[in-house]
Amino acid sequence: MNSEVAVYENQHVVASTKPSGIARTSNLMAPIMMLEGHPGEIYTAEFHPEGRHLASAGFDRQIFVWNVYGECENIGVLSGHSGAVMELHFSTDGNFIFTCSTDTTLGMWDLEKGQRVKKLKGHGSFVNSCHPARRGPVRICSGSDDCTIKVWDPRVRNQVTTLNNTYQVTAVSFNDTAEYVISGGIDNDIKVWDLRKNSPHLKLRGHVDTVTGVSLSADGSYILSNAMDNTLRIWDIRPYAPPDRCVKVFSGHQHNFEKNLLRCCWSPDGQKISAGSADRFLYVWDTTTRKILYKLPGHNGSVNDTSFHPNEPIILSAGSDKVIYLGELAR
Repeated sequence: MNSEVAVYENQHVVASTKPSGIARTSNLMAPIMMLEGHPGEIYTAEFHPEGRHLASAGFDRQIFVWNVYGECENIGVLSGHSGAVMELHFSTDGNFIFTCSTDTTLGMWDLEKGQRVKKLKGHGSFVNSCHPARRGPVRICSGSDDCTIKVWDPRVRNQVTTLNNTYQVTAVSFNDTAEYVISGGIDNDIKVWDLRKNSPHLKLRGHVDTVTGVSLSADGSYILSNAMDNTLRIWDIRPYAPPDRCVKVFSGHQHNFEKNLLRCCWSPDGQKISAGSADRFLYVWDTTTRKILYKLPGHNGSVNDTSFHPNEPIILSAGSDKVIYLGELAR
């Protein structure tokens, strides 16, 4: 994305910084950057694949695009949803943002044009989660309170596939080759759906409360899940893996009465994971030792989403306090 063509509105929201004497490990302007400007709770945020920008959205229905470096200015606002934006993700090439909303629709946004180019209708209730395929033709999966998972091809008018679940779906992702959709919901199970048969290929049981986020590892071998039972779990989804596919369990973070859909993510090298937490802290774990590496304060509300920078030791956190933090990690 070229910053020259990304100024959709003449908005500039300057980040504030916190002084610190620690050794620097990134090209951030300061070790901690605070991005302010959203008028409502932030539910979702992610770094652009190239790492120079990030996008965020939430209760205020708007998608903000920010610079990562310098003063972290807000360089654009995308508007069009009539309900809260629950999740957003960049396409692999970074040219598009995909969103889902409580207005029952999904959006496909062209960053160069600064506008929505597709509005995907078909769900009958809130759309809680969406995710694009990593490779191949553009496809998006989505999960909704209408108890369905849909797979969309923006080149055609209607959804390609509808998968019927028994309960509301709160988190979805494709596998690496987009032959399967991974879903989680209020039935506590994680299902791996075979798109050739339109039925569950695997059911991963272990969580004892609603699954609020799922994330695929960079190599496509493992799924990370966050749930309201206050655990994170790593599942082996490779073919011919042993029957007990839950290989790691992590704890320390919290969900609470707010029942927010707290997301989770992998670091690009797979050595760290992070997850949202209702106790106002950002947690980072070591995937090998299962120990908490960082418990980062700063937010005054639930930490709803988190994202690792693609190239540098920087982590992002987005909260119900309407603030985004960028923080350096040790190399």
